[in-house]
Amino acid sequence: MADMYSRRKRSQIMSRIESRGNKTTELRLIKIMRRFDTRGWRRGSRLFGRPDFVFSASKLVVFVDGDFWHGHPRTRTAPSTNKRYWQAKVAGNQARDRLVTETLQSQGWKVLRLWESDLQDAEAVAAKISMLL
Repeated sequence: MADMYSRRKRSQIMSRIESRGNKTTELRLIKIMRRFDTRGWRRGSRLFGRPDFVFSASKLVVFVDGDFWHGHPRTRTAPSTNKRYWQAKVAGNQARDRLVTETLQSQGWKVLRLWESDLQDAEAVAAKISMLL
């Protein structure tokens, strides 16, 4: 289906949308952490890269990356239209992820990046977090 807006107008509309994180995946991780009695986490941190969850006492930060937006190598499906735009968008997200991870690690933080699809195996996710705490 063709877009009803021009490229310029669509770009203007999309630029006004603020990123607020993927609440669905964050809520799924909260359920997992509560189920496995994982304590000490906080949300809404102002650390560089805005981690989804921070365990300050253990200096652990957790990000839950969306399979599509962060380019999961196996589960991401590429759009059939505007391929160059989406490839550049995902590549930019991955470059930013690397910068955030490296910066936080250089500041002494342990960084755990989970894929959205990882949340299907609650026990494995809880074990990864527990191992780093």
